[in-house]
Amino acid sequence: MADSQSSTASTYEEASTRCKADGDQNIILNPQFEDGLNNWSGRGCKIALHDSMGDGKIRPLSGSFFASATDRTENWNGIQQDLTGRVQRKLAYEVTAVVRIFGNPTPADVRATLWVQAADGREQYIGIANSQATDKDWVQLQGKFLLNGVASKAVIYIEGPPAGTEVLLNSLVVKHAAKLPPSTPPDFENVGYGVSIIQNSNLSDGLNGWFPLGPCTLAIANGSPHVLPPMAKDSLGPHEPLSGSCILVTNRTQTWMGPAQTITDKLELHLTYQISAWVRVGSQRNGPQDINVALGVDTQWVNGGQVEANDDRWYEIGGSFRIEKKPSRVMVYVQGPSPGVDLMVAGLQIFPVDRKKRFKHLKNQTDKVRKRDVVLKFSGSDADGSLKGSVKVKQTKNSFPFGSCISRLNIDNEDYVKFFVKNFNWAVFGNELKWYWTEPQEGNLNYTDADELLDFCKKNGVEARGHCIFWEVDGAVQSWVKSLNKNDLSTAVQNRLNGLLARYKGKFRHYDVNNEMLHGSFYQDRLGKDIRAYMFKTANQLDPSATLFVNDYHVEDGTDTRASPEMYIEQILGLQDQGAPVGGIGVQGHIDNPVGPIVSSGLDKLGTLGLPIWFTELDVSSDNEYIRADDLEVMLREAYAHPAVEGIMLWGFWELFMSRDNAHLVNAEGDVNEAGKRYLALKQEWLSHAHGPIDNQKEFKFRGFHGTYTVEITTRTKKFSQNFTVDQGDSPLVVNINL
Repeated sequence: MADSQSSTASTYEEASTRCKADGDQNIILNPQFEDGLNNWSGRGCKIALHDSMGDGKIRPLSGSFFASATDRTENWNGIQQDLTGRVQRKLAYEVTAVVRIFGNPTPADVRATLWVQAADGREQYIGIANSQATDKDWVQLQGKFLLNGVASKAVIYIEGPPAGTEVLLNSLVVKHAAKLPPSTPPDFENVGYGVSIIQNSNLSDGLNGWFPLGPCTLAIANGSPHVLPPMAKDSLGPHEPLSGSCILVTNRTQTWMGPAQTITDKLELHLTYQISAWVRVGSQRNGPQDINVALGVDTQWVNGGQVEANDDRWYEIGGSFRIEKKPSRVMVYVQGPSPGVDLMVAGLQIFPVDRKKRFKHLKNQTDKVRKRDVVLKFSGSDADGSLKGSVKVKQTKNSFPFGSCISRLNIDNEDYVKFFVKNFNWAVFGNELKWYWTEPQEGNLNYTDADELLDFCKKNGVEARGHCIFWEVDGAVQSWVKSLNKNDLSTAVQNRLNGLLARYKGKFRHYDVNNEMLHGSFYQDRLGKDIRAYMFKTANQLDPSATLFVNDYHVEDGTDTRASPEMYIEQILGLQDQGAPVGGIGVQGHIDNPVGPIVSSGLDKLGTLGLPIWFTELDVSSDNEYIRADDLEVMLREAYAHPAVEGIMLWGFWELFMSRDNAHLVNAEGDVNEAGKRYLALKQEWLSHAHGPIDNQKEFKFRGFHGTYTVEITTRTKKFSQNFTVDQGDSPLVVNINL
């Protein structure tokens, strides 16, 4: 694909250079309607020019005029301008529009969208920006976009509100996006790692430092654990025992009532904090009770960890948080059980995480899990009958799967392709295999995009995961499927299985069979509790070569009571009891502020099932590239060091083509940022190299990562090279080399 696009790249080089040089130029013609409605048109509706509206109450925010889209009968109707020939591929554009609505007192979404048609007729709709607009004030839409491929036609338009509502546009600017100034690395000095910032955490001074949130009652009670919760122990190491005292919260009349403490002045910006506590609920409970450590950061609520309590034992609660903008007030409190249910809290601690200390541990663990002893055994001799010489071993490829989410449109961008092929060996398709994509309307099948992506993967020696056959979350089910009765839905499910699995038999190494079953139940609710196992069994019959995965999110971070490792394990065992051939565990990995021991604890629990674990959709997000890099390093090191993890898939890497903002490793125009540099550095760290002399036993020994190698041997009379592969194994690998 990269080679076939090279001529196109040179064709646009001159135009791209010109556009970058004129970066301040707005490519919109007549952007403030000073020349009437020239260059503007209605998209499925009429447009009109105004200097005021609504008896003079609506006037332009800037300039002398604005335009309105009238007689709108569809939400996609609006004001448009053709950009064909003025918008260039592989350049990031920033868009700013000043908009409002008229004729509807209810706020409505207004969107800026780009419609693109390629030379082969393929259409693409790019959502650029959206905002809630009212009939009271002008608001600003802001966003960015980038075209990967050549556009034979490109039109930008303002759309969104319901039919009958007029869209007003005062101005529109589309210009080459300015590069943001580089992030500043956070400067952490004199941090007390492992020291709790909670006052009187052990309750040795009664309730000093604590106050009740709401009119509940706090008291000191006994009987709580004396040991640190396991995840905190992993972070802190040897630590004095807990006192056995706890805070007993009674007279709770709201779920949010509990013990609280103000910690504003004790926090450092950009620092990752771990939260740990023992919690328990009283006997008044009626069913499972959610318990949550929450933080009130000014007007925002931050989840610091969550657990579901099903009985009267003590539960560990763990989580993390980070604050990146200076707050005026931060309060931590424990909340969650139903009104009237007593709550007990012991040993609540909040402490900064020493990531570097954790990394030292992980490096040792990685050496045990991902390396093998190798013995190169030489035969032959030099002219004098001996064999003396030097050996140079270089690893050319690590065999561990590192992959990324890709889309059909991405592979039209040569720069994207080059980075992907060089740095990843697995792929997963973001949307192109999902049912709503392959059959958006009943009987209207679209496998073209998936076929082209598979061809791309095959050409570049990249393995592919099949994501996903079904998606159990209601909001991800297309409307025609939702409208089916039970019998017709059952038939549609069978057709989906037959059609997809037969078409791609043997081409996808994995399938996520029914995505996010901890968070949704669309098919189970309509077709019964056996349908999930049936999907697995049928998929296995249709393509026995594929490993079948469950796949879900928030399993590893302690923030979601619907997705704890224990619940995931229960679900998997239940599927296996029904005969479902579950072959792998997908942990998505959309995570905030990762803390190694919390992630590792989840993996340890899931690992007891003996199934391979994959991080299937990993991404981290921070405005600051250095913090993003740190978070990514935490996740990659934890995953790579864990013996149950057999692959890591990033959920994208290129700016403007990821589901989360500020998660990219490569900026829109191809610049590798700090997070990307960290990823590349780790990939280099996980390649083994060794050199030295052949010993008296005609051997050379080293310990190296699994993967492919080249060895060069230089003696007094000859030079010789040979390739070999280091597979997994407990015993030393012996490689015989005949010189």
